[in-house]
Amino acid sequence: MTRVHASAVVDSKAELASDVEIGPYSVIGPNVKIGAGTKVGSHTVIEGCTTIGKENILAHFAAIGGPPQDMKYRGEPTRLMIGDRNTIREFTTIHTGTAQDEGITRIGNDNWIMAYVHIAHDCQVGNNTIFSSNAQIAGHVEVNDYAIMGGMSGVHQFVRIGQHAMLGGASALVQDIPPFVIAAGDKASPHGINVEGLKRRGFSSETISALRQAYKLLYKDGLSFEDAKVEIQKMVTAHAADAATAEKLAQFHDFIAASTRGIIR
Repeated sequence: MTRVHASAVVDSKAELASDVEIGPYSVIGPNVKIGAGTKVGSHTVIEGCTTIGKENILAHFAAIGGPPQDMKYRGEPTRLMIGDRNTIREFTTIHTGTAQDEGITRIGNDNWIMAYVHIAHDCQVGNNTIFSSNAQIAGHVEVNDYAIMGGMSGVHQFVRIGQHAMLGGASALVQDIPPFVIAAGDKASPHGINVEGLKRRGFSSETISALRQAYKLLYKDGLSFEDAKVEIQKMVTAHAADAATAEKLAQFHDFIAASTRGIIR
């Protein structure tokens, strides 16, 4: 049975699964859908065209599904979609998309989003990411699976953060971080491959070694960006017999090749 505190305000048009819990003084708007097992703390506002999946935990004082902080926004019916098993802590703000993009802000599954995080309009967040307290990402940012955002870090609009990448605390990021790379500083610069993180996630020593070599080609060998891409593509072919390593090298290559803002250098 849905447990809604007597002081909460839930619009009659909202769709809540039968076992959703809504804490004291929270407000749920008419275009909100919340899936089974999700718990909403006290004083949290969920509004807009927002869909939240199963078994999420939303702590106190979060503001979810509010209109984008974009001066071009004119009230278009844009959306926010949040997946399953996410933890969203106190005072986090996550906004809906804008008509200038595809109109949807997306949060995947199993993300750990700490207090005071801001995820702006049209952002695309994958699965198993970690946002440390006060991490702030501007509009249209892409954060791929297993990426880690340090506390008080800030990310410029349209930047991409590759899978398994790590951005250090109090860093300012204005260009893309390739997959598997550690970045830190103001402005953020590359500091090697995220070796410890990759070990914890079961990457083989062979794959890690190959990724370190790809990093060296890109950042240490004095090659031009175009020449480095060519050499990394050769590594993909050379490791064809090791499917896992070839796949990760290809992800590294394809990410940097697709960059439009440029990568951190």
